[in-house]
Amino acid sequence: MLNAPDASSTRPYLLRAMHEWCTDTGFTPYVAVFVDETVQVPMEYVKNGEIVLNVGYDATAGMTLGNEFIEFKARFGGVPREIIIPINRVMAIYARENGQGMSFPMTTSSDAVVVPKKSAPVRPALSAVETPHAEGASDDEPPAPTSPAGRPTLKRVK
Repeated sequence: MLNAPDASSTRPYLLRAMHEWCTDTGFTPYVAVFVDETVQVPMEYVKNGEIVLNVGYDATAGMTLGNEFIEFKARFGGVPREIIIPINRVMAIYARENGQGMSFPMTTSSDAVVVPKKSAPVRPALSAVETPHAEGASDDEPPAPTSPAGRPTLKRVK
């Protein structure tokens, strides 16, 4: 039997299974990552020690979902970057479209569990964003649709 602390970890297998489920069902897999000195990501996109990454095949190149690391290349602001994430730094994997997924306990080292703070969980907050109004438009009127059917359109940029 292997003596490594993470030798029997189910995390890499669960990550691969959730990634496959997202891909097979047409969803976009995202991972939330706890960033420390062991994680290689563009630091300018890290907020509060965390980063959320699209790990779908359309957004990555040469992706490997290994037992120890997730490795791939991706573009950030048009600049290609190499991403290396230790498996034990992945906090969650989920489908962007519906939020279904799985979260994982965080560890400070391979065998120590981080004790959560006793405060309430942090939830995303919505904030109002002012949008320019057309001359004479009132706040009670909904904005005019941007496409003929009133549905959003997707523009793919490579």
